[in-house]
Amino acid sequence: MVGRISREKGRKVMLCESENLDDYLVSDPVVDWKTPVVQQAAFHLTRSLSDDVEKARCLYEWVRDTIPHSNDAGIDLVTCTASEVLQHATGICFAKSHLLAALLRAVNIPAGFCYQVLRLDPPVNNQLVLHGFNGIHLPSLGRWIRIDPRGNTGGIDAQFSLEAEQLAFSMDPAAGEFIYDTIFAAPAPSVVDRLRKYNSRTALWRDLPGPF
Repeated sequence: MVGRISREKGRKVMLCESENLDDYLVSDPVVDWKTPVVQQAAFHLTRSLSDDVEKARCLYEWVRDTIPHSNDAGIDLVTCTASEVLQHATGICFAKSHLLAALLRAVNIPAGFCYQVLRLDPPVNNQLVLHGFNGIHLPSLGRWIRIDPRGNTGGIDAQFSLEAEQLAFSMDPAAGEFIYDTIFAAPAPSVVDRLRKYNSRTALWRDLPGPF
């Protein structure tokens, strides 16, 4: 059943925004996987792989490890679309999730968007902000998993796992932190609007998207 994912070891119940897997393969202005540069990258990276799990793992680890998070790298640039992230080789969590979804969709692996609500770090008036990552469907296994391509720096250890989910950030429910259950078929409009509003990551950092 596509619309609902049952509780499995190490994972919480997740809901799909759409029961139609084709909605998680769409090329749109943000997840622009039909752009030649995105298609070429996806095919090049997976050309020697035939298994969808290994393709997904390869693309995930490539985005996680090869595309630096803009804040970690001290890059004062804001990217949004998959092709922009690929062109400039940087992005914050949301932008990296857009690129990963596009690369996966280019090789026919359905991919969507997940959001986590976290306290701003360092804390400012207990402000809560969004963190973005991906939910992907593995056709050979008939199941969804969640993976976080943010980038492993500063003690972060996100991994591609078919067993216990291993995302970038733990949560403190007492502080209002949580993960939305839904795997969205398209990036959240508030996220896209904010990324397109700013050219400077420094300016964006003062106005990060919050819970919706």
